[in-house]
Amino acid sequence: MALGLAACGRVESRQPRLVPLPQDPLIQVYFNQSETSDYSDPYRQIVRLGDDLEETIVEAIAKAQSSIDVAVQELRLPKVAQALIERQQAGVQVRVILENNYSRPWSEFTPTQVAQLDPRTRQSYDEFIVFADRDGDRLLSAAETDQSDALKILHNAKIPWIDDTADGSKGSGLMHHKFVIIDRQTVIVTSANFTLSDIHGDFTRPESRGNANNLLKIESYELANLFTQEFNLMWGDGPGGQPDSLFGLKKPQRLPAKMQVGNSLIAVYFSPTSQSVNWEQTGNGLIDQTLKVSKTSVDLALFVFSEQKLVNTLALNHQQGVKIRALIDPSFAYRSYSEALDMLGVALSENCQSEADNQPWQTPIQTVGVPILPPGDKLHHKFGVVDETIAIAGSHNWSQAANIINDETLLVIESPVVAAHFIREFNRLYAHSQLGIPAAIERKIQAEQQKCLQVKPAQNNVTSSPINLNTATQAELESLPGIGPKLAQEIIKTRQQQPFTSLQDLSRVSGIGPKLLERLENRVTW
Repeated sequence: MALGLAACGRVESRQPRLVPLPQDPLIQVYFNQSETSDYSDPYRQIVRLGDDLEETIVEAIAKAQSSIDVAVQELRLPKVAQALIERQQAGVQVRVILENNYSRPWSEFTPTQVAQLDPRTRQSYDEFIVFADRDGDRLLSAAETDQSDALKILHNAKIPWIDDTADGSKGSGLMHHKFVIIDRQTVIVTSANFTLSDIHGDFTRPESRGNANNLLKIESYELANLFTQEFNLMWGDGPGGQPDSLFGLKKPQRLPAKMQVGNSLIAVYFSPTSQSVNWEQTGNGLIDQTLKVSKTSVDLALFVFSEQKLVNTLALNHQQGVKIRALIDPSFAYRSYSEALDMLGVALSENCQSEADNQPWQTPIQTVGVPILPPGDKLHHKFGVVDETIAIAGSHNWSQAANIINDETLLVIESPVVAAHFIREFNRLYAHSQLGIPAAIERKIQAEQQKCLQVKPAQNNVTSSPINLNTATQAELESLPGIGPKLAQEIIKTRQQQPFTSLQDLSRVSGIGPKLLERLENRVTW
């Protein structure tokens, strides 16, 4: 099987293509699609370019002497699970926090439950089945899942974990953190979930190299202490105790914290923030303050970009001569709410209604587009680089949902050494990208213009924030793309029977399928 996969995959030289950049001794940067190193994928047995992010995590865990805290949206990597178990058996305290939509072992799903999965989750489940079926008989034995199902591995070893329902709720917006704290000294912060598709690549696609992601490993007691405080707020008294965990907006409001780490200055902020707080004091506000200091250049590699105030700041930068380049994941780049469209000087309405406060640039740029990635892979980065000296990174997408709903990590690192690594990654992606407005999007814009005699601006109080599916009025639901009066009524009827607990849960509504779910992503909460 390994030979077959390798034979089908892209041939890559074992020799790194680029000379590695110097690493800061206290802040090290890694990329799973880097061209400065290669490694052997431990699951698909493919020698490929890139930094082995899982091995970086495992090596750090293996050095733990007293404590390991993991807060990650999704954990499906067996090697990480085994590393945690080994340290717990050595007497190290291990604690894990997950997002509730991903806190169930794959092997626990019944055939009926599998049949009800939304297409994206079903694809992940099917990938797991192929991955775990070691003898190829298309049947999973307990022995196979004991080796392959990371959450089952943790459960069997009695590793304590909770998810964001530990506060007594049905879950926060998203427990979207992706960090590890080791011995309250080492902090790993990444844009990657601990999954094959986010780190190594889709198991059944040998050409896949994993969603483009980054990882930072930082040595700092002061920084680790801040992350431990965030972890403890969410952990409460742990599994089986009182519902005293704090997720989402239940956490206390805190200002961005700044600290010196060696020769670098780091600012850290944990979202979400209540809308009653001044926007400048939020995570997106910190990004905005960082963009405003730019004098020469801003480079962005973002999974999603839908925060109007940030693109307005970039417009001012552009007018002042700052060179701006931006790459957005293809699945989000050309949606009606994407700020990539603003930078390109165009607008795309939904049902003859434009985005609230939408401001296409009067002097558009053509240095905006999408990376050309292996089939199935996504641009999952959430980073920006300002003046080649400041790097913005973490789990925090540049969206309203990340700012006011999700549990997120945002780092701003002032360091030319660190920033150089992100610049190299951006240039790698930019060298293989499609810039400007695709012909298909131009045709879509023209068709929308012909259909709509008048495009009406959306009301600020309707579309500036994600819509809560469980509390929204009929009018608010109808403001969502693809939702008319009939579907809005069906949503209300369905939530009265049982509240929605995830975006995928919306598929319970008759008439809502995968394509509409994709359009609603980052537009709704629950």
